[in-house]
Amino acid sequence: VLEGNVGYLRIDSIPDQEVLSQLGGFLVTHVWRQLMGSSALVLDLRHCTGGHVSSIPYLVSYLHPGGTVLHVDTIYNRPSNTTTELWTLPQVLGERYSADKDMVVLTSGHTRGVAEDIVYILKQMGRAIVVGERTKGSALELQKLRIGHSDFFLTLPVSRSLGPLGGGSQTWEGSGVLPCVGTPAEQALEKALGILTLRRALPQIIQRLEEALKNYYTLVSRVPALLHLLANMDFSAIVSEEDLVAKLNADLQAVSEDPRLLVRAIMPRENSPKPEPGANEQLGTLPAVPEDEAARQALVKSEFQVSVLPGNVGY
Repeated sequence: VLEGNVGYLRIDSIPDQEVLSQLGGFLVTHVWRQLMGSSALVLDLRHCTGGHVSSIPYLVSYLHPGGTVLHVDTIYNRPSNTTTELWTLPQVLGERYSADKDMVVLTSGHTRGVAEDIVYILKQMGRAIVVGERTKGSALELQKLRIGHSDFFLTLPVSRSLGPLGGGSQTWEGSGVLPCVGTPAEQALEKALGILTLRRALPQIIQRLEEALKNYYTLVSRVPALLHLLANMDFSAIVSEEDLVAKLNADLQAVSEDPRLLVRAIMPRENSPKPEPGANEQLGTLPAVPEDEAARQALVKSEFQVSVLPGNVGY
């Protein structure tokens, strides 16, 4: 469990369903139960290069809400000419990880096979934000075949994902899974934690926006509609400050019909860039007030012009 109460689970190989069944109680105690109290989850599959198709429902089911089952994949096997449907499990041992909590999956160019299928399923479900590199685009199952009676062998993919969540027209095989947020694999965890920090702050950000609108916005008649918008806004796709600012401005301005209603992300003071020469003048702010009287008069004259016009009109 990392800083910010973020659960972290790294899986480098996915055993078959039989092994998982034998280890069920052990996994609940030493894996799932430790993660249940976390506020968000990072699933690290950057080093996962192999696994068994039979385990896909097991892993996905712990990340899918109970009460419903979901058809997550259909696997075609060429040698047996059979098709197998994969569904989430109606029941799991222990608890499921809450669907209300954010989840990030980390990937790399070494993420292959069954791990790719799991990444693809979680992404298509809208359950996880994928951060890292495009996955390998490998195959679910490989088989080594002897060529005739020779000493030569040919390794071929013999099973194929038909990907029902993607409409069945195209899956990750051959092309890999494209991350939601692309970044070098070695930086993926740091990037993921930054995304989760932002998403953890969203309720407070929205609360302060609501307070500002109620207390300060001059177009009072439009405030109720804006508050309703904020209360029902979907932030599931927000992965950066830029995303958040763009969405808020587009939606708030559309409802208020006011292009002056703007949200900006302000950098912390210690990280703020130094103002460019002349920035004070452009912003209309005065430099520091000098102690010398003559310097004060010069400063005032540079900023103010005072005249009495014909007709005794002050200017």
